Amino acid sequence: MGSLNVEVDQLHPMPLHCTAQAASGELLALVGPSGAGKTSLLRCVAGLMRPAAGRITIGEETWLDTDRGLFVPPQRRHVGLVFQNYALMPHLSAVDNVALALLHLPRSQRQRLAIQWLERVRLSPEQMQRRPTALSGGQQQRVAVARALARQPRVLLLDEPFSAVDQMSRQGLYDLLAELREDLAIPIILVTHDLVEARQLADRLLVMDQGQVLQSGAPAHIHRSPRNARVADLLGIQNRFQGIWLGPQNDDERAASVGWLQWCLGDGTPVSRRLRVRDKGKIPIGQRVTWIIPSDGLHLDEEHTVRAEAAPADGSAPEWVPLATTILTARHLGETTLAHASLDGLPGVSLRLVRSGPLRQALRPGEPLRIWMDCRWVHVMPTRHAH
Repeated sequence: MGSLNVEVDQLHPMPLHCTAQAASGELLALVGPSGAGKTSLLRCVAGLMRPAAGRITIGEETWLDTDRGLFVPPQRRHVGLVFQNYALMPHLSAVDNVALALLHLPRSQRQRLAIQWLERVRLSPEQMQRRPTALSGGQQQRVAVARALARQPRVLLLDEPFSAVDQMSRQGLYDLLAELREDLAIPIILVTHDLVEARQLADRLLVMDQGQVLQSGAPAHIHRSPRNARVADLLGIQNRFQGIWLGPQNDDERAASVGWLQWCLGDGTPVSRRLRVRDKGKIPIGQRVTWIIPSDGLHLDEEHTVRAEAAPADGSAPEWVPLATTILTARHLGETTLAHASLDGLPGVSLRLVRSGPLRQALRPGEPLRIWMDCRWVHVMPTRHAH
């Protein structure tokens, strides 16, 4: 089918300066706050919005090229659109809603193909004959997905399609999308505010803010290595701290690409603890920095013993730092526990832990807890890049 390539540049009616790519069969998730430009970028791809300048291609076909005065209208782009509010015709049955996407075919063929698509999204024959108001939210969204795919689109655009659906139905829709993707050799773009949803579904993330792309890449890479403090903030990364970059202290450390990080309190006051972490050679010595440690780098005593060999892909030697903490709160959410722990000797500094399995029983408010920090997972960012 071909890859989707998007370049958009405008100041009005809202600033939008974006470059994005989605390969055939790839799901790209656009994440960011309200007003970041996610839906506007989607509308540009669909042809519902004409940017001041830009170029959009799908495979060998060009949909937009403002330099050449080329603009292909929405009805000729063969784009599948799924909206948050379903956008179904209330007076039509599920079958007739899907058949609306097939008006270029004879009526008998429309009905047959509509039924086939509704079978693929797992609606029963009885549900297919119901009007939208007689269907659950999850069932309505399945009809919307079937309608979007019925025209065999060149690209599928999902604009917060699952946000109005309850959690149980949402997980079923995730499974459905994963199943459909096995047969869909087209680019898929998902707009979402749900970061868990983005990590679960997307091959790549595009983090946007104020009409610009701040970072793109695989979800795991961005969550481990956000480009700056603003990206970390938008991704909701919890364990974020202040520091001063001290750099390597000798030639051996320079050769090993490691350096020293001075831990600071929230007000910037240095404390006695220093951390030996990865050094990419991009931060000047003495620079104020923000640094993060993901949950993968935090272990309880038992986990430290069992997982001492667990490491990032770079194969670097572990730099374990024991942290004495006291559990402040522990929220048990089904099979997962979210805990908030203060760090002894570091006033105002706390860690957040997410644990499942039997070890979460050790997370009890008021209890002391030793946490081992694997400094290979520390990621340092210059504070000057924060918005």
